[in-house]
Amino acid sequence: MTTQTAVAAQDAPVNRAGGRTDGTTAVSGGVTGADQPAANRGRTSIADLVVVKVAGLAAREIPGVHDMGGGLSRTIGAVRDRVPGGRPNVGRGVKVEVGERQAAVDLDLVVEYGVPITDVSRDVRENVIAAVERITGLEVVEVNITVNDVRLPDEEEPPTGAETRVE
Repeated sequence: MTTQTAVAAQDAPVNRAGGRTDGTTAVSGGVTGADQPAANRGRTSIADLVVVKVAGLAAREIPGVHDMGGGLSRTIGAVRDRVPGGRPNVGRGVKVEVGERQAAVDLDLVVEYGVPITDVSRDVRENVIAAVERITGLEVVEVNITVNDVRLPDEEEPPTGAETRVE
């Protein structure tokens, strides 16, 4: 997914962030030739999945964010987390569009009851923008947040381990 193709930029499909839709973005144009400085030889590409993971981790760092994703994706994620050897999906609830120099991020959140949603949204937006721009060098043009659910204090957490039927 991170390999570069020989498609010209004007021939590749583009998304709302103004870049290609083949799953990668070229961050630096790079040049060739022995007479060029070593740091400029070649191209750097960032896969969309990298931006998804960075944004997902940054959003989860904010107090008040209980979980991410819609109801079905959270249910599937809970089952996946219980499977031995399964890893949590940090990209659950995150969609990105990555252009040549810009990225747009959409997040689906579940917040804790009692926290001001506007404050959590602002903090998530700021943290995601800072993390994506610092790590990838892409300019984040927008972070759209949808709050899908509120976790109530009396809601049970799904069990983390397999329950036994007998004692």
